[in-house]
Amino acid sequence: MAKTKRRSVLKLAGGTAAVSLGGLAGILATGRTPAYAQQKTVHWLKWVDFVPATDQLFRKEMMPEAEKALGIKVNLETVNGNDLQPRVTAGIQSGAGPDLIMSFNNQTYLYANSVVDLTEIAEAVAKREGGLFPYARSICSDGKMFMGMPWAVIGGMIAYRKSWLEEAGYTKFPDTWETYREAAKKLKAKGRPMGQTLGHTFGDAPGFTYPYMWSWGGKEVEADGKTVVINSKGTIDSVKFMQGLWKDGMDEGGLAWDDTNNNRAFLSQTISATLNGASIYIETLRKPDQYKTEKGMPMNKDILHAPLPKGPAGQFGFHLLQSNMLMKYSKNQDAAKEFLKWLHTEANYAKFFNSQKGFATPCTVKWESDKLWDEDPVMTPYKVAARLGQAPGFSGPPNAKAAEGLSKYIITDMYAKAVQGMPAEDAVKWAEAELKKIYSA
Repeated sequence: MAKTKRRSVLKLAGGTAAVSLGGLAGILATGRTPAYAQQKTVHWLKWVDFVPATDQLFRKEMMPEAEKALGIKVNLETVNGNDLQPRVTAGIQSGAGPDLIMSFNNQTYLYANSVVDLTEIAEAVAKREGGLFPYARSICSDGKMFMGMPWAVIGGMIAYRKSWLEEAGYTKFPDTWETYREAAKKLKAKGRPMGQTLGHTFGDAPGFTYPYMWSWGGKEVEADGKTVVINSKGTIDSVKFMQGLWKDGMDEGGLAWDDTNNNRAFLSQTISATLNGASIYIETLRKPDQYKTEKGMPMNKDILHAPLPKGPAGQFGFHLLQSNMLMKYSKNQDAAKEFLKWLHTEANYAKFFNSQKGFATPCTVKWESDKLWDEDPVMTPYKVAARLGQAPGFSGPPNAKAAEGLSKYIITDMYAKAVQGMPAEDAVKWAEAELKKIYSA
């Protein structure tokens, strides 16, 4: 019996027409070709892009091109950005799931033991494209391995209605928090408050609260990455100021917003300004007949971008960094690596970059001088996002402990609790206790 099985296998492997009836029947019954002839599939899980044209580009053009060039099948799956991290956890626990998963910020450190080292690919791209910005390198690499392949930085700037600010007496967007509060109060009195999420959402909430805290001199830990120092005068002052700012000038519904609610509020003309990627402006460019001002003019003509204001300790930014992690449980690691290399060739990455129109800032120096940044001055402020970003955990490293603090929304919740009525000192003490649980473990 053993000899019969061996002959059948040998005949199949040799490509002869002599296939045993039993073997042929088995193949027909399963509906699958023999294992050696099966095409490899790379499953890539990424966020639903805030620029719809990009996901259309991937599905209709780039994924078919990749399949043809690499001889693989690409399964592109998109989900809400807030759903990515639970999918990572589920894949690791079950030992099965997408081969490549998009990661945000320093989440890479949380999964360092569950991902494949991508140093070879990352360093090759860095060498070819003038180097990686330190922000991208610090978040994707712990100095020993690249836990994620740097993909893009989604710059966070304040989108604002130019005419509404002018009507309130401001020819430029406020560059200090005091002036910001003053302007917000005037605008709210006219039914045009500023808007900001303090909810559990991946981008706009921490993108606002971290730089805001830093600008007042607050920080989570010292440079040693161990000593929790959030309970400081700077942090308490920032919380007290936020309490007044929230009541005076903000849309108080922002406590429950995710990363899409502020877009909708701005586009429906219920808020005058909000921290965001460039997706609001890009959407008004895409649909100029749909989005118009109260005077009937295209809204895209009345939108400008500005960085977050500066505080007593300076001006800061925290911009969403995206990378793609290759999971250790993947059975298609070699194919996934080839797919990553293909995505990051200059010609292919350029298609992605151009489709974003400045919403995504590349992680390597080369793209900072790309002509795209000169095509629309409204988008130019996003050009330096990758160069100037500061990572969560400052002034310590953006390691797994800092990533845990970010994932638990401790900094955002500190401000949310305070604007809902908790005394500033108590809100800061709560954050201190939560961070000590993480950093003392």
